[in-house]
Amino acid sequence: MQYPYSLFVSDSNDVYIDNGYSNLQVDRRSPNSTNSTAAMFVCEACYGLFIDINDNIYCSMYNAHKVVSRSLKSRLNVFNVVAGTGSSGYTATTLYGPNGIFVDTNLDLYVADYGNSRIQKFATGQLSATTINTGPIVLNGPIGVLLDANGYLYIADDYNHRIIGSDQNGFRCIAACNGLTTSASNALYFPTGISFDSYGNLYAVDWGNSRVQKFTLLTSLCSKLIRIRESLIFYFIHCL
Repeated sequence: MQYPYSLFVSDSNDVYIDNGYSNLQVDRRSPNSTNSTAAMFVCEACYGLFIDINDNIYCSMYNAHKVVSRSLKSRLNVFNVVAGTGSSGYTATTLYGPNGIFVDTNLDLYVADYGNSRIQKFATGQLSATTINTGPIVLNGPIGVLLDANGYLYIADDYNHRIIGSDQNGFRCIAACNGLTTSASNALYFPTGISFDSYGNLYAVDWGNSRVQKFTLLTSLCSKLIRIRESLIFYFIHCL
């Protein structure tokens, strides 16, 4: 395996890893196993991976400007195009360098349309998307996208070096909002992947600083407001 771009851990703790660069496939590794099997054959690397509640696996193809999907329940390696046309563009049906993806419980697909600096929402079964309105927040190279348990959207805004999120009042910056591109604990430098743990804490891959940052969820008992606190968790290490 060379240059894996993404991974996804399923509810059964199987790990799905992009292996498109060298082998044109997505690998699956089960818990306590040292061997991988091919879960999906693809045309190129998957910059984003996701598995929905119906065991469909999704792969966003940056250079092919599309997102494809197939059922893990099927023995046939036949995937369907679920977003994008294969040509770059700025229309409701096209994408330009899609990266992070997320599928909610309604099977709506959210795509970080990196080259177009927008988040596209494809309703179930639809190839024409609506653009998420981020209000006064202007995106610049969104690269990671996810929803929390309440349906609020979070975005890794890569070239703005920050994380933004939504609530009942709309979108606002929630982490690294000072515009710094340093290694300070309250800064990010080209953040890429983002994910929540079971406690609601947010983790961000701080690519430019070669580290992962943890932002702790703090809930005020008095005001019921949610704040984010920055804390450095760990630097990347090589694993055997």
